[in-house]
Amino acid sequence: MSRSESLAAYLRAQAWRRLDRVEADDNGLNARCALALLDTAAYAADLPEDDPLILMLEEAGCFGPLGREGFDPGEAGTKLIRHWEGGEPHELLLALPHAITAAT
Repeated sequence: MSRSESLAAYLRAQAWRRLDRVEADDNGLNARCALALLDTAAYAADLPEDDPLILMLEEAGCFGPLGREGFDPGEAGTKLIRHWEGGEPHELLLALPHAITAAT
């Protein structure tokens, strides 16, 4: 699995996590978050392996020591992803290294 595919799979799983949440008074927040994550997953799946966003995430340590063990943004990155409400797909990917760096 490529790094782009691994990133997309992680984002899709997080989107499904949001869709599975049942909160009667969320005013559509979970659905908006899920759609934003699915949009970012579709964007990420099409990124080439040498895309600057993928390389930046690799440099931030999101792909493991060999770069292909699956996407794991750590606790700070996961928190950002789980609370992402929208924006352009690249904005989330750009925000991840900053969130990870700020947490260390």
